[in-house]
Amino acid sequence: MSRGDYSDRYGPWALIAGGSEGVGAAFARKLAAGGLNLVLLARKPEPLKALAQQLTEAFVVQVRTLAVDLTEAHTFDRIRQETADVEIGLLIHNAGAENTMADFLDRELANAERMIALNVTGPTRLCHHFGTLMRGRGRGGIILVGTLGGYAGGPGLAMYCGTKAFTYVLAESLWFELRPYHIDVLGLILGTTRTPALARMGMAEDVPGFAAAEPDAVAQEGLEHLADGPIWHANGTEAIAQTVRAMPRGQAVAMIHESSRAMAKLYRPPAEADGNTASRQKNSGADSAAKSREDLTSHTKLT
Repeated sequence: MSRGDYSDRYGPWALIAGGSEGVGAAFARKLAAGGLNLVLLARKPEPLKALAQQLTEAFVVQVRTLAVDLTEAHTFDRIRQETADVEIGLLIHNAGAENTMADFLDRELANAERMIALNVTGPTRLCHHFGTLMRGRGRGGIILVGTLGGYAGGPGLAMYCGTKAFTYVLAESLWFELRPYHIDVLGLILGTTRTPALARMGMAEDVPGFAAAEPDAVAQEGLEHLADGPIWHANGTEAIAQTVRAMPRGQAVAMIHESSRAMAKLYRPPAEADGNTASRQKNSGADSAAKSREDLTSHTKLT
């Protein structure tokens, strides 16, 4: 869309949850370039302030920042208060990354509850509040960012994958319910994407056979296809998604497990391994990635 199109179709302001880095920051830059004012939410104030300064210096827009923890119940009262005087016409929920891999029972229960708050309670509250306002105005847009991990169980990522499955189904449901009110809803499903969250998790960005997407490209796809809901698979991942959904569930879970292990093995900070060890780890990870890719390709041919 050209400058002005976003505000004409959705309204003058966009709210981005998880808007300080990665895909969220890419959305912010593109929407600011399109003339939308922004409310950016994230936990850390410094990256939010830095991005807001960049955007206001580069574009004629207003940017509000809220350093909030979306897992805390009182956060949503503050969000409502801080946005009561503006028309949020576009809501993007991009929060909810996982930073570690561990079996469900090896984590504290609080970790699971936090993931539910972030990926289930959070988007539920935001969509209900701002969706109600959009419905009353007869226009608006909602993007819920999900992941291919939501299509199958992920050993070591049980709560992350489970809550991202919720994102997928919620997007589909809202897409149908809100169409009569001229509200576009899109579940934007990502594959491996080159983000700071992925690096913090200690995962490789470039696994043989699985090219990582760039945040700017993913955000561009989301905005271009916002009206093409209910689901859009970024970076050409629809074939993989449909294959995983069609596989026998045990086979799909095993494949997700092997792919995750491969990505973890391929990433090792230099301080943790000498050259020979790092080389062996990389080769081992590459072999696992190749096996997962072969399994996926084989199943695709059969179906």
